[in-house]
Amino acid sequence: DDSAVTKAEKIERHGGPDDFPESEAKRIKVDFSANEEAKGSGAKTGERRKGVAPIKPEYLVHPQGSERDKSGALKDDDAAEGAAHEPARQPSDNRGKRKEKSRGQNTSRNFGSSKDEVGLCGSRMTRPEFSPNECQYGEKCRFEHNLRKYLKDWKREDLTTFEGSHMTEREAEDGRKELILTENSAIKNSSSSEVKSASSGTLNDIPVQARTELTKRKFKTPKADAYNKWLDSQAQKPDDQTDGQAVKKDPDLEADVDGQKQVREDNRARYVSPPFLPSEKRRIYFGPDTPVLAPLTTQGNLPFRRLCVNLGAQLTYSEMAMSLPLIQGQKSEWALMRAHETEAIPPSLSPTSAVVKDYDNAHDLKFGAQIAANKPWQAVKTAEILTTLCPHLRLIDLNCGCPIDLVYRAGAGSALLDSQAKLEKIVRGMNAVSNDVPITVKIRMGTKDNKPTALKLVERLVYGGEEAQIYGRGSSGAAAITLHGRSRQQRYTKSADWEYIADCAALIKRFNEKGDELVDTVNEADPRTQPAGGKVYFIGNGDCYSCDDYRRHLSEAKVDSVMVARGALIKPWVFEEIEKGQYLDKSATERLALVEQFVRYGLEAWGSDEIGVGTTRRFLLEWLSFAYR
Repeated sequence: DDSAVTKAEKIERHGGPDDFPESEAKRIKVDFSANEEAKGSGAKTGERRKGVAPIKPEYLVHPQGSERDKSGALKDDDAAEGAAHEPARQPSDNRGKRKEKSRGQNTSRNFGSSKDEVGLCGSRMTRPEFSPNECQYGEKCRFEHNLRKYLKDWKREDLTTFEGSHMTEREAEDGRKELILTENSAIKNSSSSEVKSASSGTLNDIPVQARTELTKRKFKTPKADAYNKWLDSQAQKPDDQTDGQAVKKDPDLEADVDGQKQVREDNRARYVSPPFLPSEKRRIYFGPDTPVLAPLTTQGNLPFRRLCVNLGAQLTYSEMAMSLPLIQGQKSEWALMRAHETEAIPPSLSPTSAVVKDYDNAHDLKFGAQIAANKPWQAVKTAEILTTLCPHLRLIDLNCGCPIDLVYRAGAGSALLDSQAKLEKIVRGMNAVSNDVPITVKIRMGTKDNKPTALKLVERLVYGGEEAQIYGRGSSGAAAITLHGRSRQQRYTKSADWEYIADCAALIKRFNEKGDELVDTVNEADPRTQPAGGKVYFIGNGDCYSCDDYRRHLSEAKVDSVMVARGALIKPWVFEEIEKGQYLDKSATERLALVEQFVRYGLEAWGSDEIGVGTTRRFLLEWLSFAYR
């Protein structure tokens, strides 16, 4: 009748574990281990034991390094697909080299390559097998030149989704069999290049001739050249260099009102106005019924935007494009400007939407372009080039919030938050040359934690800096401002500060009310120097993951609309929830259908060949790394 504690004390003093009865779970575990050993020695056992799930041997995963482990050093699917090619790789000697430290939030994610481990050389892709043309790199080329070896050892298996092949084998005169490309002559004869471009459903595809002119620096930008020349002339005159710097104050004149007035008039007399005023801009609208999909680097590609538009996103942005590569005509950067035809449809509005005067919803679009620049001349030139070559643009957005170190150190992105005079100069220049396309700005609270500067920046953008007020230039012309409620130092950690966003929204509301009071009076500002319709829209961004978050931000922060970023990556149907005003729990079948839909859109956009399949797979895995949350 001794208790368990008393029995334990006796065993500890005198030994003898026989007094303890063996537990049922322990017997099952021991029997199962013995069963596994018998299995390894060749004994057959089909007995099923209670509490043990029977698993087929081919599905068992053994610890790495054990005798039964056949996976080797494979870590993921990408490594598994390239396992057959491991012997061909030369061992790398990393001795004496410091391992590069992973950066960012998701340092634990390890992506493999979406391409073949050894690709086929470009000199062999579009030519017959026995083509006499040689690779210009010769033996130094790191790609495969033997077509049959590539197909046998390096090329991944063909997808069963597509039928047929693009190659065939023919017998040469000397008896050798040669692989050649084939094409569907019926399709080729019935379709021209223009029809193919239209049938793909993509917009803003710039002509090859225009991109060639950009590469050779022969593309004409008369407005940008004239405006940049004026900027240079202002910078070369110290007496007139007030458009980018704060006006110096004389302490002795601060108390003298007449003296201040005389100084202001002298400054006006020396001031040289820009060569031309901005064109009146197209009216746009942001409201509660227009949720915005944020410009997402890497993942804000055309297939994903198309998926979100189908689910209810009313406004979309391109991925951030750098201004200098656009000016130089780089193909990879111009590919970011491509939009799908569904993004050229006007956004849906409710009958009670408070639109501005002369707003024409039938001619509105959903797609806008976002660029980043560190110098005024680059931004001005890019704005004119975009409005000339991309007819399907709702607006051009200037990124002033990108926290990436490479962009920040170059003086672009969030670095402009600390150069507010230069930022105002950039916005004014873009507004002057963008014809009827509005200019918007996306900013953060500041560059450092607990030191927000966005409120002062918003005031400068909507009212103009001190020097602009002296010369009577008015507002910078920004049609909308988007504020991400985090600093650059925060990046994407912690919660967004929606109280600070509400303070900025109140400032813009006062500006819009003041403008309404001055309408039809002598003090009304020139419409060409003002945002479209005289109203500045304000959009909040940060921590919007559901329709409840969307409604709460609208009601509490008093913003015009809310921009959704990671919430759309985690749950693309968040726009459908916002439209219907209720929480939606998608079934596994519906979620898998969205994945299939994205894959189809990706293959349409990037092609169904090896490169297109690899690109689609890469961006699919990137999206799913967010969606699993």
